[in-house]
Amino acid sequence: MTVIQWFPGHMAKALRQVKENLKLVDVVLELVDARLPESSRNPQLEGLLANKKSIIVLTKMDLADPKETEKWVRYYESQGQPAVAINSVQGSLKVIEKKIKQVLAEKLVAKEARGIKNQRIRVMCIGIPNVGKSTLLNHLVKKNVAQVGNKPGVTKAQQWLKAGKDLQLLDTPGILWPKFEDPLVGKKLALTGAIKDTLYNKDDVALYALEHFVDTNPQALADRYKLTEAEIDDTTVELLLAITRKMGFKEDYDRASERLIFEIRRSKLGRYTLDPVPLTAKRSED
Repeated sequence: MTVIQWFPGHMAKALRQVKENLKLVDVVLELVDARLPESSRNPQLEGLLANKKSIIVLTKMDLADPKETEKWVRYYESQGQPAVAINSVQGSLKVIEKKIKQVLAEKLVAKEARGIKNQRIRVMCIGIPNVGKSTLLNHLVKKNVAQVGNKPGVTKAQQWLKAGKDLQLLDTPGILWPKFEDPLVGKKLALTGAIKDTLYNKDDVALYALEHFVDTNPQALADRYKLTEAEIDDTTVELLLAITRKMGFKEDYDRASERLIFEIRRSKLGRYTLDPVPLTAKRSED
């Protein structure tokens, strides 16, 4: 697959604004997609957040494999990186508020000792496009103040929002990095909708998706597309052609590839996690 490169001007501007506004906030919520926690982390932000309290928030946990999500949260915590998993809409304010106060406990105690009470905690929310940031923010503030869209690049400006009685949130546009050095990362981001659908080859992403499901949940493929065991065991190219015919698209595998991608996004093949937890974390759990 051609290496995907996408860095619109508003993303470069947003990155500069993040740098400028970090000094204004107490903590950063780094939103990642629970289906691909590491692949959906922007490596450009790692250096920026080195000296700032941060919490990794695994969004869309209702779309990811729950066991893998638990492993990812434990892994991050074992690395000294606070993390929580949410589904963006149910009870997320209490979960996030509790985690923020836990991370800022020493700072809050020190402020209270100086007589500073009921001061709002300033929080910056960052993440790549289509990670569920606007949906989460609207839930936290209980209003439709952040524009929501099931496509990347919806939020274009920064804004302060009030959440609960203690939090003041700074929304930022989704920021992708200029180039995905690892083509696999690009395929994962494309499959989950973080990259505009006009910027990648559908069949490349569909073939990757089939490889993943053949390895992790072949039964889901068999049930959804009425596939035989022989068809599942065939090469991924032949499997894609078989699914194309099952969909009634004859030899139009481009159309079938697009349908497959959209059905996976809509959880028609069930919950899935594309990023495996690092082996060090798995060994520590054994």
